[in-house]
Amino acid sequence: MAGGFAGGGVAGRAEFYEGKITGYFILACIVGSFGGSLFGYDLGVSSGVTSMDDFLIKFFPDVYHRKQAHLHETDYCKYDNQLLTLFTSSLYFAGLVSTFGASYVTKHRGRRASIMVGATSFFLGGAINAAAMNIAMLIVGRVLLGIGIGFGNQAVPLYLSEIAPYRIRGAVNQLFQLTTCLGILVADIINYFTDRLHPWGWRLSLGLAMGPATAIFVGALFLPETPNSLVERGHLEEARRVLEKVRGTHKVDAEFEDLKEASEVARAVKGTFRNLLAVRNRPQLIIGALGVPAFQQLSGMNSILFYSPVIFQSLGFGNSAALYSSIITGSMLVVGALISMATVDRLGRRFLFIEAGVQMISSMVVVAVILALKFGHGGELTKGVSTVLVVAICLFVVAYGWSWGPLGWLVPSELFPLEMRSAGQSVVVCVNLFWTAAVAQCFLAALCHLRWGVFVLFASLIVVMSIFIILLLPETKQVPIEEIWMLFDKHWYWKRIVRKDPKYQGNIHQQQEMARA
Repeated sequence: MAGGFAGGGVAGRAEFYEGKITGYFILACIVGSFGGSLFGYDLGVSSGVTSMDDFLIKFFPDVYHRKQAHLHETDYCKYDNQLLTLFTSSLYFAGLVSTFGASYVTKHRGRRASIMVGATSFFLGGAINAAAMNIAMLIVGRVLLGIGIGFGNQAVPLYLSEIAPYRIRGAVNQLFQLTTCLGILVADIINYFTDRLHPWGWRLSLGLAMGPATAIFVGALFLPETPNSLVERGHLEEARRVLEKVRGTHKVDAEFEDLKEASEVARAVKGTFRNLLAVRNRPQLIIGALGVPAFQQLSGMNSILFYSPVIFQSLGFGNSAALYSSIITGSMLVVGALISMATVDRLGRRFLFIEAGVQMISSMVVVAVILALKFGHGGELTKGVSTVLVVAICLFVVAYGWSWGPLGWLVPSELFPLEMRSAGQSVVVCVNLFWTAAVAQCFLAALCHLRWGVFVLFASLIVVMSIFIILLLPETKQVPIEEIWMLFDKHWYWKRIVRKDPKYQGNIHQQQEMARA
């Protein structure tokens, strides 16, 4: 549960960890993981609302008139409007900034406190958006939603990784992705029905964001704090009580000792953000903080999630058909997340990344070829061509659902040692939301100007992402967090880097002494 590369764990002690899956642990995981539903609900609801006629008439009449002029035509540029995309991306820019405040709260007040702050901000944002009378109110509401997501995405993956037994850490952490996917699916279904409620259906879609926010806040009141966080803040007796209750046994000496030793190392480290740049932590920086969260967004998946109804309408689908197609893609995400939960701790992270890379590249190429040949000439797509497009997009989505979607949060949360875990997760969320916002802001313009080439671009990026995983990511399945740093010492490339750090040999010696003790 604790420790890491800078000497925060004890090699070999994990074999003495004891415990079982308790009802208390299950409840903590369920409530904690539902922080992902905030992120998912917003992804799904904003994509549907931006395609609703009543919403466009009130806030973006130019887009509405352009859409009506090409209602049944294939047109790449129907929705190319920077103010409309700002409605989507402003949330992620706000989340990007707020994650650094979330880091302080998560470290000094606990993971649970960050989850509660995020739920409160998300509730306020949903209320303002539902009551919006102008674009300024929409943007203010989106900013508050973004702050909520910044706090939630910072705390929830850490919470799940820290409270889980190491043997099932992968599956438990992926509850975050599962609830994100369920949030998307629920939002898609809600949009499908609220689109028929004129002229206020869009207000209901946006306002229902207050529902999951309320549930998460109330649930968080009963959540235990993670033992890691309690030890980190000096509450040793409470940390032991929580650990015993979560594990269902009083025999937690080995795991508790690892937590205390990791905390001692963490308190000795000054300047946690600066420590990310240390040579011994270079793998965590490159893979966990920069590479994986950036590539997760550059896969093109969130573009499909943001704008799936818009994409399907641009492809000539009707309004209801577009929203119905979004429900299908949302369902594929849930299927992918369930498959990932069932296989990630058996097949491993690398296998899922690499297999999905092949599937996602193939799907994007199929979409690009069809659009190059059949799309953008002003006519309607045939039923057969439309079906192939939906199938290709679904294959892309389900592959993402069992790979980059959940693993994009799981892998970084595994890599960072306790002393920099909160700071590292802040950088992860910051990088993730930066690229989320950038892709959201640019995608419709890119679709308009690059046309089918935008899908070739995404396919090319997925090739780069897959090579990155093959060459640089060691397998972390069923490895305790406090022992993951050893994987870099044995990696064909990273061992050449980390051994250059003068503190590295001292940490190795410290680990050996602790193991003998």
